[in-house]
Amino acid sequence: MSAATRPGGTPASIAGLFAQTVRALARVRLSYGHGTLNAQEEAISLLMYALRLRKWPPGDVTLQRRPTPAETSDLHKLVQTRIQKRIPAAYLTHEAWLQNWRFYVDERVIVPRSYIAELLCQQLQPWLITPQRVRRALDLCTGSGCLAIILAKMFPRANVDAIDLSAPALAVAQRNVTRYRLQKRIRLVESDLFASAGEKRYDLIISNPPYVTTAVMRRLPPEYRHEPAMALAGGNDGFDLVDTILHDAAHHLTPNGMLVVEIGHHRKRLEAAYPRLPFIWPETSGGDDCVFALSRADLLVPGALQRRPAQRQARQ
Repeated sequence: MSAATRPGGTPASIAGLFAQTVRALARVRLSYGHGTLNAQEEAISLLMYALRLRKWPPGDVTLQRRPTPAETSDLHKLVQTRIQKRIPAAYLTHEAWLQNWRFYVDERVIVPRSYIAELLCQQLQPWLITPQRVRRALDLCTGSGCLAIILAKMFPRANVDAIDLSAPALAVAQRNVTRYRLQKRIRLVESDLFASAGEKRYDLIISNPPYVTTAVMRRLPPEYRHEPAMALAGGNDGFDLVDTILHDAAHHLTPNGMLVVEIGHHRKRLEAAYPRLPFIWPETSGGDDCVFALSRADLLVPGALQRRPAQRQARQ
């Protein structure tokens, strides 16, 4: 029994309950990456939800308060479910944070995580774009709608189309769009990538598409198997959807339009596949190999979209 725990199993303080939770999570081999990176961050997420805390740390007075038996019980149930069923914490709390925005999530969508969010918060400057001229924007593979919402917030003159193939995912996105009262500026569209876009053109297209290779899909940790496979699986080399986006994007960009796509840490492989494309790789917290940008003019360079034959064969 911890020194911070009194008889009966109820810790003497919220600080003690937090320490107890960190130890419980750290004792087992869990996989993180769904908005949290380690046992400590996961414990914070679960504790804030179970105790209805609005911030962390909550202040010395709150930290020293003794949790009620009900609070302790609620937290213990969450921790046991997290450990035994390997469910990401975000699905247990139905809450995920991306930058400074909070989103509702459940197992109809992947848990929000994207380096594009960082770039949007900087309005894609100084690398890419003049914020004032973004009037029409598109978020492909929108999932929970998180990037579409951040885009609308950071580019207040933009009307945003948010496309996804999954109707269940779009139901989650609608809930988040409604929460942020952006129904008049964000249009949710069920579509297989650009299939329903018609002749519409956009000043900015962003996408965080599925890019996990078939080999990696086979060995994903249990936590990732709670997420929709269609939101992760990118085919043999991970670029099935990326290929389509590259080939079709120019038709849907305005003359000065920009395409921004996240591909994981696959810069070298993508550059090898498309050696004539002049990719821009903005720096993010994950490095300079996660997100690329291309202008419409870049995509229209003759021969730029021709994949190297060896790469094409590798996909088959």
